[in-house]
Amino acid sequence: MKKSILYITVLALFSCNKDTNEADAYGNFEATEITISSEASGKIEFLKLEEGDVLQENTLVGQIDTTQLYLNKQQLLASKNTIYSKSTNVLSQRNVLNEQLKTTLIEQNRIKNMFAESAATKRQVDEVNGKVNVLKQQMQSVATQNAPIVNEVKSIDVQVEKINDQLKKSKIINPVSGTVLAKYAEPNEITAFGKPLYKIANLNEMTLRVYFSETQLASIKVGQEVNVTIDDKDGTKPYKGKISWISSSAEFTPKIIQTKEERVNLVYAVKVKVKNDGSLKIGMPAEVSLK
Repeated sequence: MKKSILYITVLALFSCNKDTNEADAYGNFEATEITISSEASGKIEFLKLEEGDVLQENTLVGQIDTTQLYLNKQQLLASKNTIYSKSTNVLSQRNVLNEQLKTTLIEQNRIKNMFAESAATKRQVDEVNGKVNVLKQQMQSVATQNAPIVNEVKSIDVQVEKINDQLKKSKIINPVSGTVLAKYAEPNEITAFGKPLYKIANLNEMTLRVYFSETQLASIKVGQEVNVTIDDKDGTKPYKGKISWISSSAEFTPKIIQTKEERVNLVYAVKVKVKNDGSLKIGMPAEVSLK
């Protein structure tokens, strides 16, 4: 009889410990994966990266051939110089007229003063005023001739800036710090705008997506610290995590997730941020405990 009571007591303690150690939520680790695509078309001259490489932000990792872009730019610059030569002739005419106008204005002022002192006639005043008006009209005509030339130069400048932007985008600059997950292209291959080159993700901080039942929502909130564990050769390995997001809508429990409730129950997705010490991998399962 004593042995039976002892057996029941041990079984009860074991069951209590099992319930105590049971996790509150289950899920898998994920990371924000960014697919870097080509912003230019042409042959890849070099692509210095391999899967598993850790890249820093704003690092030059590749180059796409820019020969045709360079030649087009040189052609535009040559056309711009030709147009400038036309504009120089027009501007020289304007400068000559401008000097003539300055001299005529001085003469106009002198004759007006003489007329005020009755030392000049009304005809002389009219003649000098006519000269000033003619020179102003000639300068306006020259400015009109120069306007299309100026607009043409502006058009070429816009085309040159467009090529400069294409030259800049021909350099493959890594936009974020992270680890290369996949490589889709190799040097000497022909790429095109929008074609994927490689995939990268920042694995320094992982996101654990887990699922809580409706009855557990009252026990969690954004910013709350939780205990995270993964399987390890010695049993389990603990981590500290922080809840960063709680879904506002329910969904059916994914088949890969096991919870304390039935799978058919509605659950809420929750994201937990966990610092990675190098052991956490994308897709790795983990458990969350609120206690």
